[in-house]
Amino acid sequence: MRVATLFVIAALVSCRSQQAAVTTGNTDTLSFADVTPRDSADSSLLTPRVITEPTVVVFWLAAADTFSADDQAEALDELNSTTEGIQPTLSRHNIKLVPTNSDTIYVALPNRQRRMILLTGVDYPFGYVLVEPGSAERILAGLYADDELLDEVEAYFDLPPSDSADARPRIST
Repeated sequence: MRVATLFVIAALVSCRSQQAAVTTGNTDTLSFADVTPRDSADSSLLTPRVITEPTVVVFWLAAADTFSADDQAEALDELNSTTEGIQPTLSRHNIKLVPTNSDTIYVALPNRQRRMILLTGVDYPFGYVLVEPGSAERILAGLYADDELLDEVEAYFDLPPSDSADARPRIST
């Protein structure tokens, strides 16, 4: 009985220290450029994200290990390619792009509160989360074609259509 009690106390202390780290930490500083192929247990990507500004979060969860190695490689290549395709649009509109392997994302709210977004149980263990603090997030699980993802980003963040940037104004006489 004493051993069981010690295990419970140790588990509670462990959970409390992890929760304290999550709730008192500042916004994370890891960017999409910091992602390099590493072990799937890379601790920097497993740390839950704290979102404080308009952000697109690219997620790849541990549950992706249930796919075959070929399917994982194909999905990761497609995810990376599509993500690189929207990077210029995001940069132009000051929208952050960050990666995560964590199944939890926190959105900073007023009064030092945080709203939690859980990614466990979504249709696919990879995809995107569009977040604008103060608005409902949009989870895009799975793979998207370049133009579909761009349309989703433009609609969610209320951006002008990308094809209108190249169009010249019409002058009527």
